[in-house]
Parts: sequence; structure tokens; C-alpha cells
Amino acid sequence: MISVRELTKQYGGIQAISNVSFDVQQGSIVGLLGQNGAGKTTVMKILTGFLEPTSGTVLVGEKDVRTQRTEVQGHIGYMPENAPLYDEMLVQEYLMMMAELRGIENNQLVSAVKEALEVTGLRSRAIQPIGTLSKGYRQRVGLAQAIIHRPEVLVLDEPTNGLHPVQILEIRSLIKNLAKTTTVIVSTHILSEIEAVCDRVVILIDGEVAADESLATLLSAQQVELKFTDSIPTDVKTKLMALGGVSAVRVDEALSQITVDCKDASGLSREVLKSVQDFGWTLEAVYPLTPSLETVFRNLMAEKATSHSVQEAVA
Repeated sequence: MISVRELTKQYGGIQAISNVSFDVQQGSIVGLLGQNGAGKTTVMKILTGFLEPTSGTVLVGEKDVRTQRTEVQGHIGYMPENAPLYDEMLVQEYLMMMAELRGIENNQLVSAVKEALEVTGLRSRAIQPIGTLSKGYRQRVGLAQAIIHRPEVLVLDEPTNGLHPVQILEIRSLIKNLAKTTTVIVSTHILSEIEAVCDRVVILIDGEVAADESLATLLSAQQVELKFTDSIPTDVKTKLMALGGVSAVRVDEALSQITVDCKDASGLSREVLKSVQDFGWTLEAVYPLTPSLETVFRNLMAEKATSHSVQEAVA
């Protein structure tokens, strides 16, 4: 559905994003996650045709955003972080204007506005001035204008930013309902937002893709903990590092336990259990540790920082 390849954007001497690549399948909800300044909004503006990349390509349904911009934008609904709204206009008046700008036929304007009001729960606010709406309802108006032309792709930049908990739950519910018929990309720096609504996550750190996985894969067990009955054998680290898929082994002598980093914790658990007898170890327990998204993100940030430190040392 969407193919992003080697996107790079420079603002003068500042490089906002570098060689960003990922795919979005039709009907999925993909989260673009990163700290403020990680490059999320830059990617979204390029994807929606509002910003030219320095290099790289974006294809939406096999159409190039750079060379077929107007055609691509006709298939995309975009809600920026601070959607431009006109406070003096009534909600339905604003949506009627947006429907006309989207090129909706005159005989379909009223039905398009009614549908957008219904889907976003704005029907009771249709004749209310936008300037009198709460933050949550203003977000709904921004969402309504993004879907009024029934786009195939919906791009939402920080859709719950500044909302209180009840409003956040309401917007999440709207996004899930919209995703039944639309491919959705959600940009956010809020970890719980990704876990609540997304199928996949693309993590940006310092303008580069640090991870691109399904949420289930990213949060699958990546560590195994071994709890020893007695003291830890001196050769345990060497033997564990020799097992396939092990990337690191951390020993805690005080607690008589070891934490093993790996790609497939469930598979490694089985392998360790098979090997225990051969090694002659006495274990109290072997179990996989399932990480939270916060843990995964923190580890990726730490890896990035370590990588930068190494590069600076070499330079």
C-alpha cells in the first residue's frame, strides 16, 4: 500500500531524517514512534506531499508522491498535530468548506458532511462555533476533515496530544473504528498510544529507523532468566554464549541468577533445559522475560547512544 524508501531530509546543515525506509500494508495501523525531534513529523509531511525530501521516494498505491502529488493527496487524509481550524466557523460550515476543497461533488456534499459528523461523534456539535469547543472536540473536527473524502490512507500526527484520559480513550476508539476500512499511520511519542491502537511500530531515533516490527514481535520475550539453586558455575557465561541466538549474558552473583539476551527466548529456554543435564548445573528455574514497549525503546536508545560514542571515539 505504502512504500517509503531511503528518505532523507536536510534543513540547511541539519539532517532531520536519514535513509528512512519502511512499508505499510493495506488495512493495518502502523505507529511511528519517537521522541520529540526524532523526525516523525518530517516523515509524515513528506508522505502526504506537504514537504519535499532531499532524497528518497514514497509510493502510495504505486503512485509517486513527488511526481503525482495531487493524485496521491486525493487518496490521503491528513490530520496534523495542530490542525488549522477557523474558530468563527460552525463545525458543519467548516466541514462543508473542506468537502468542497476536496473536490466532492455538489450532490454528495451534504451526505459527506453528515457521515463525517456521525463517524466522529460530532452530530450534536454541528451548529456550534469551533472556537467554543473543548480540546477533545476540536481534535474530532480535525479528524472529521481528514476523513470527509473517504481516504484510503489516514495519517494522524499526535492525535491525542493535550487531551485528558477520557478524551484519549474516545479518540483511540475512533481510530480503531476508522481502521476497519482505512489504512492508518499514527505518529506519537507516547508509548501507551502505540500499544493501545497499533499493529506495527516503526521506531525513529535521531532521524533513523531503529526498529520496524509488528508489535507482537517487538514485545515477544527476548530474554531468559536462569535462577541457580547454588552458586553460579565459573564456566556458565562461556557455555551460554556458545548457544545459538545468544547476544549477551549478564551475571548477578548476589541473586544467583543470570539474564540472557537472545532473539527467541522461548526457543532458548527449551535449549537451556536440554543442556542443563550435560552442563551439570542445578537450576531452580528457567523462564522467559517479556519486555514492555518502554523497555524495548529504552534499550534501543541506549544502543544508539553507545553506537554514537564508539563512532566519536574512532573519529
